Amino acid sequence: MTTLNEDLIFRAASDIILEVDHRVTFSFTERSVEIRFPTTRRLAEYLEVQHYYILPYFAMLEEQNLINRVERTGISTTGEGTRKLVQLMIEEHREKLMEILGLELLDQIQRKVGIW
Repeated sequence: MTTLNEDLIFRAASDIILEVDHRVTFSFTERSVEIRFPTTRRLAEYLEVQHYYILPYFAMLEEQNLINRVERTGISTTGEGTRKLVQLMIEEHREKLMEILGLELLDQIQRKVGIW
């Protein structure tokens, strides 16, 4: 069985977003950038674990202010969660991220989330 932790969940989210869906959904506000996070069921399926194993980790990620869950709307990263996810995407999927976003947009997002 897979040993779950915060980093594994963010890595799986990065894989799903970039390598499976080939799509990053951003929301921009005056103060932050949010990224639509895969559902708990989708992550559980990807990680090949039971759905109920994922739920406590999502509660923990929410307590750590890395994600925000809104009923009927979905899960998105917070400002801090976006920083963590974008950094991970750059480290592990840079080529795919560049393919989807292009250099100019990636640079702007990095500036907005404070990655330099």
